[in-house]
Amino acid sequence: MPELPHAPGEIISYIEMCQAWSASLQRGMNFHLRPDRSVILMSRRSNAPYRDRIEQDGRVIIYEGHDKPRQSAEFDPKSVDQPRSTPGGKLTQNGLFAEAAAAFKKGQRNHELIAVYEKIHGGIWAFNGMFNLTDSWIERDEKRHVFKFRLEIATDRDDALRNRITELDDNRVIPSLVKLEVWKRDNGSCVLCGEKKNLHFDHDLPYSKGGTSLVAGNIRLLCARHNLSKGAKIE
Repeated sequence: MPELPHAPGEIISYIEMCQAWSASLQRGMNFHLRPDRSVILMSRRSNAPYRDRIEQDGRVIIYEGHDKPRQSAEFDPKSVDQPRSTPGGKLTQNGLFAEAAAAFKKGQRNHELIAVYEKIHGGIWAFNGMFNLTDSWIERDEKRHVFKFRLEIATDRDDALRNRITELDDNRVIPSLVKLEVWKRDNGSCVLCGEKKNLHFDHDLPYSKGGTSLVAGNIRLLCARHNLSKGAKIE
């Protein structure tokens, strides 16, 4: 398996994200962007168009499917069911991910491995890590039906993946509001040297040693150099 494009918690620009996948990531759902993995973009900011949520202390993401493309200024995508297929019968991204989840549940294939990125600021994204697609369903949302996808943090599918992600418990998804608070508090720079590039969200006290991802007081921004030098030590 190829190495991960980024480390969990790493903060990157939109351009860097696209370069890592050699693709222009114009949509939120990208099935089989590589033969062995897909890419999902999420946002939980106040103006986010979809209702994504984080559960089980950052180990599970419930991701909402995407709407029918806007066809005219008068057309409201939120007024119709999210589509499984196009008018020509081709599966949409919703359909492709739903088919993969169904095949996994039937034991016909392994779970789809998904790289998840979260928008935290204009042009700024955080890599939430690799997740397994384990389930999908359709639920009623006010006046229409929407797709929901269950993503569980990948921990044991592949030795290469497991070796790439150290201190996995510390890489649980940090809640979006905490990310935003930390980003603003630390002025988008490393708290130890002021570097504004190659940043990571770091747990001051590791999760494995009693720390938490739920409060900004235990999360800080570190540059790659200081993040690597810290290792598993408690400073």
